[in-house]
Amino acid sequence: MTYRRRDALSGYLFIAPQLAGIVLFVLVPLVLVVYYSFHEWNVLAGTFTFVGLDNVEKLFTDPRLGSVLTATAVFSVGLVVFNLTLALVLAVLLNRRWRGITAFRTIFFSPVVVSLVAWTIVWGFLLQDNGGINGLLAMIGIDGPNWLREGPTAMLSVIVVQVFKNVGLNMVLFLAALQGVPRELQEAARVDGANDRQIFGRVVLPLISPTILLTLIITIVGSLQVYAQIAVLTQGGPGISTTVLVYYLVQQAFDFHHFGYGSALALLLFLIVLVLTIAQWQLRKRWVFYEN
Repeated sequence: MTYRRRDALSGYLFIAPQLAGIVLFVLVPLVLVVYYSFHEWNVLAGTFTFVGLDNVEKLFTDPRLGSVLTATAVFSVGLVVFNLTLALVLAVLLNRRWRGITAFRTIFFSPVVVSLVAWTIVWGFLLQDNGGINGLLAMIGIDGPNWLREGPTAMLSVIVVQVFKNVGLNMVLFLAALQGVPRELQEAARVDGANDRQIFGRVVLPLISPTILLTLIITIVGSLQVYAQIAVLTQGGPGISTTVLVYYLVQQAFDFHHFGYGSALALLLFLIVLVLTIAQWQLRKRWVFYEN
């Protein structure tokens, strides 16, 4: 065997574990989901019947799916707006040279490494009718609502819990981007008469726009995959006001044993994520600067 072939073989062996993982845990499940979407599979009854496009047609006639997609959109928009805004504000504040700034960075990032289920359970106790949040409000004379059992506040509560859980990750990404902005450019803009707001809007934001695009894509894709928070906090209620798409497809597949329809819902979710990612990637040409 020649040196060139041995070198190529070594490269293939190094990437083999990663390729095996992609094939086993991404491509094979994707093919199976497409296959199952053409069948009606009831595990309890032991039936597996080919139904063609019936599950796809059911997507257009399901009376609950419109509300589910609306709840998914509300959750995604709320999470993206609150998460990215708060993360950018924290990054700007923590980018300054203040005493004890490392401790504050650690405090804001620590929820990222906490177990998601443990974090959600703790917030579930705090948001109960007689929980810690309403206890604090009662101290200042405010009668708080039953946060997780009333329609207007249930979705807001789930969004806030998710924002505080992951805002530290985006904050670190923004912080790294801000520290990469050359101080010479900011000082040159200040010499030209620009104030802090103009420097941030016209110098800093364009330079960190690639990082904003990255965090936007990560946050949107993550928001469309939320499940544990809904399952622990609200179980999709009250009614179906917090039933997002992933929670709904898990309900259909594993609670109601409609694996075929659940697979069709999974394909719908895949298409939504694919379209949004492609749209964001194309829109980057308009608002992402300094991209090579």
